[in-house]
Amino acid sequence: MIAAQGIGSGLDVSGIISKLMQVEQQPLAQLNSKEAKQQAQLSAFGSLKSVLSTFQDSVKALAKPALFNGYKTTLADTAAATASASSSAAAGTHDIEVQSLAQAQKIKSEAFATTGTIVGSGTLTIAFGTYNSDGTFTANADKAAKTITIDPAKSTLADIRSAINGANAGVTASIVNDGSGNRLVIASKDSGLANALKISVDDTDGNHADNAGLSKLAFDASTGGVSNMTETVAARNAVMVIDGITVEKSSNTISDALEGVTFNLLKANPGTNTTLTVEKDNSSVETAVNAFVKAYNDLDKTIGNLSRYDAANKQASVLTGDSTVRMVQNRMRAMLNGNQSAAGGINSLSELGISFQKDGSLKLDSNKLSAVLNNPDKNIAAFLGDIPGATTTSSTTSQAVNVSDGLISIISQPPSFTPGSLAVNISQLATQGSATGNKVAGLSINSIILLANNKLDLTINGTSASITLADGTYTAASLAAEIQSKINSNATFSGAGVSVAVTQNAGKLTITSSRYGSASSVQITGGNGKADIFGTPTQIAGQDVAGTIGGQAAAGSGKELSSNGLTLKIDGGSTGNRGTVDFVETTTTTTSTAPSTPGFITRLDQLITGMTRSDGLISNRMDGINSTIKGIGKQREALEFRLEGVEKRLRAQFTALDTMIASMNQTSNYLQQQLANLPKIGDK
Repeated sequence: MIAAQGIGSGLDVSGIISKLMQVEQQPLAQLNSKEAKQQAQLSAFGSLKSVLSTFQDSVKALAKPALFNGYKTTLADTAAATASASSSAAAGTHDIEVQSLAQAQKIKSEAFATTGTIVGSGTLTIAFGTYNSDGTFTANADKAAKTITIDPAKSTLADIRSAINGANAGVTASIVNDGSGNRLVIASKDSGLANALKISVDDTDGNHADNAGLSKLAFDASTGGVSNMTETVAARNAVMVIDGITVEKSSNTISDALEGVTFNLLKANPGTNTTLTVEKDNSSVETAVNAFVKAYNDLDKTIGNLSRYDAANKQASVLTGDSTVRMVQNRMRAMLNGNQSAAGGINSLSELGISFQKDGSLKLDSNKLSAVLNNPDKNIAAFLGDIPGATTTSSTTSQAVNVSDGLISIISQPPSFTPGSLAVNISQLATQGSATGNKVAGLSINSIILLANNKLDLTINGTSASITLADGTYTAASLAAEIQSKINSNATFSGAGVSVAVTQNAGKLTITSSRYGSASSVQITGGNGKADIFGTPTQIAGQDVAGTIGGQAAAGSGKELSSNGLTLKIDGGSTGNRGTVDFVETTTTTTSTAPSTPGFITRLDQLITGMTRSDGLISNRMDGINSTIKGIGKQREALEFRLEGVEKRLRAQFTALDTMIASMNQTSNYLQQQLANLPKIGDK
């Protein structure tokens, strides 16, 4: 923008345009003010969302079951031991005596001149176990022995120390100079009698028991063992007495003697008892409830600061009158002040000492809370937590029948039965009816079937029909196939469900019905081919299966054997004892639990989540504000574009005016000069 005055007119063009543009820019200032207000509201809702999340954290802290199951311990003599309790502990008082502390065994070698003195090479095998009173050594089954190789090139006292420490063998090695020389000290990492040391040596000098070479480090305190090292600290168990009961452990940390209590033994004091008190620890609950009340009051204060109207100064806050803020506040107060689901002998927050004040804040009555916590008839965890759904148990009885013989199957069974077993005995297997020729079919090796011998009249399973064989020359086998095909394809037979198998044996044909039992029969009643093909056939009727079920005679029909509503199918096998039919009754018990009913904490947590989640109440409101801010930005861009055009137009107009005035000034000056040069009247 040019700041100089008009070149020809002397007008302050820039100043005039600037003043005019200030007027034109007033809508832009209004947009900036509106955007600043929206940004302030956006920031305010961000603060509200943040403080709601902090309050939600305090709500979730109250939902932890362990919070209400805490126990604390008090030990009268804290020099003897310390104790801590978990949620599985039980309140009570116990007499404690610490008779001895657990120790890890330590052994030392003879003195060596320097740490660089060569000791020897070979292998060291370090084992752990217990030296018994009878002089024997019992290996610790939970700790495997470890073999360490000592190389001849690295066999100094210092090298052996490093090799032992690098082997992770459950021991530590160090070198101590006691004034007489350097001694290798080996200590078990774990205390207790079962972790005493036994060191076996495989010395490269061939003698593993002498006090020379690597054998100097052998240690076996059992009877007859080689001990070239000396014990400096004996392995020992911790021994304590709890309520007159002696407890012996390998470690000074004992967590499995008194349920839910962990001891850390510090000092032995045999013969002196101290008192351990285990009681409910209410301090954590009180701390959590205080945090809950404080977090709500911070939330309430934030809402007040964001929405309060200052009547004295007639000044509104950022969110004064905002419906979303009122909704958050009203819903929170309704949840905290409303009637809760009665559980644990508690009906409302006020019974816990949590109540609203006139200013809308919460106040905690610590004495009231403490009284509830110490009342065995009150259960705060049950009141705050979800209410478990009812558990129902139902039983279903099913019956099954099993057969021990694989060739016996069940066709039908009684609708109900008494569990038990029935023996099955078969005296007669089911057979099929048949007819067998008494002569070789035909007159020669090849049977010739012509019109004179091509028909057979048969009655099979009580159904009669005739078949006509095709003319031709047959072997016994092909003739059997032809007869079988003609019978099985005959409409009368197939319509009655009749089918057969035809076989030959040494040229003699046999027709066998596929049906079993007394209703099964094959009769060759006539036809011009009967005599040539079958001669005088032997015709045998089928038999029904026969036997007993459960010692009672059963009715047989074909392969089926029936008794008292039970029908079995006997598919071959042998006669005699055929196993059992077992009647089994099974009862299945099903337990189902209905879904739990959300308790106070869950419902409050869900309410806050609904307000703070990405698609929740506050986020939706913030999305609306962001949308408004974007709209203002677009309006500003349009207005700035228009103002740029206005300024260009004004500058063009004033530039033209300046030019016109400059031209008029030039004309005026010219006229004045001309007039000045005219002769004056009276000069003549």
